[in-house]
Amino acid sequence: MFDGFLKVVENCETCGFDYRGLNTGDGPTVFVMQIAGGIVVFSALGVELAYSPPMWVHLVLWLPLVAVLSLGLMRPAKGLMIGLQVRNRAAEVRNDEF
Repeated sequence: MFDGFLKVVENCETCGFDYRGLNTGDGPTVFVMQIAGGIVVFSALGVELAYSPPMWVHLVLWLPLVAVLSLGLMRPAKGLMIGLQVRNRAAEVRNDEF
């Protein structure tokens, strides 16, 4: 489905489905920011209330975590949005069999 990290191929290699009519826009990004942000913010708040570490500990812990979560969730979220568009026929579908 993907050609590179987030670039969607034009046609499916297996069935020939045309992906050119699909557009996820910023939808996956919004969900990923909310999920990753919620996890990191509430985790940082819990650590701060429980242990009161210095600020550098927060930076060392939470900046890499938010980067890993954001990058790790982006591709599955985009694939999910594309799958939902196909299932709900929300996009301009150029194939008659789908």
